[in-house]
Amino acid sequence: MPDDLNQAPPPPQPPYVPQNQASAFPPQQPAFGSPYGNAGGYANPYGYPARPPRSAWFWPSIILGSIVVVVGLFGAIVWSAAKSLGGDTTATTTFATSEIAVIDIDGVILDADKVDSQLRKFGDDSSVKAIILHINSPGGGAAASQEIYHEVLRVRQEKHKKIVASVESVGASGAYYIASACDKIYANQASVVGSIGVIMEWTNYGDLMKWAKLKPVVIHAGELKDAGDPSRDMTPKEAAYFQALTDNMYGQFVRDVAAGRHTSTEKIQPLATGQVWTGEQSLPLGLIDKIGGFRVALMDTAHDVGISGEPAIVKPNSAKKGLAGLLSGEGDDLFPNPTKLLDHAPGFYFMWK
Repeated sequence: MPDDLNQAPPPPQPPYVPQNQASAFPPQQPAFGSPYGNAGGYANPYGYPARPPRSAWFWPSIILGSIVVVVGLFGAIVWSAAKSLGGDTTATTTFATSEIAVIDIDGVILDADKVDSQLRKFGDDSSVKAIILHINSPGGGAAASQEIYHEVLRVRQEKHKKIVASVESVGASGAYYIASACDKIYANQASVVGSIGVIMEWTNYGDLMKWAKLKPVVIHAGELKDAGDPSRDMTPKEAAYFQALTDNMYGQFVRDVAAGRHTSTEKIQPLATGQVWTGEQSLPLGLIDKIGGFRVALMDTAHDVGISGEPAIVKPNSAKKGLAGLLSGEGDDLFPNPTKLLDHAPGFYFMWK
């Protein structure tokens, strides 16, 4: 047998690469970690380890996580909407058991329901030891002011809660009416206080209608049923009629302020001229109890009800705006009721003008 048959075959030779292309094709390296080794003599073209196969739970985990996130966001939205629609909740940053509630009375007073409901809520809350009415108002409707006055008295008497008024810039007419029902009245030296009186007014546009050649048509039963018609002048009888109503409300105002201030109508009557005084002037007149701003009223009240140190404050949530207010029925500022534009009937006001 020839000897060349017993010799091992020569090793395989690398493929021929022209000299001018040798640098463009560097020798291939085996793929590290490849489960197939260097199959076919070809390596991973970038020299990185091959990516291991994904677990069978990869995509189910992604889908489940996405569902959890969506459900969580939806639940947060529903909870927020339910909280907004849940009515007048209180906002506080503490969990104290001895708190002082603060109710803001701002602007013209036309609706007593909101303030009355807040008074009832804080009056029934055992953790609230006192209530401060933070007032900055020229007054408003006679009946609305009177309603809040009586609710303040009721909470004080039935719930034994101390209620204090703190006048900021203005606490006049109907706002002072309300303040007089409180245990104490605080005001700054430059605050405007007083204006005990009643006013009724409307605009007579009869001449404008004549100019436009418009004639009102009114059918009524009862001589005074259309008294106060703004398209014509009042008769003497109508003027006397309205004056009698105004005088009666004026007497109620004087009487209630005297009762709230624990004095006599004879002492209040000379002050009931409709004029206002500064806080500095009103103190010797007995219209307020102490010169001081909200901070003074707060700390004095806390001391009076046995709260030591810095008192915890609880306030009603502010009115909702935008979509939340619309859904909760408080979105009148977003879409005003057109019928209110026609509401120009004469009214009686405890208001400083």
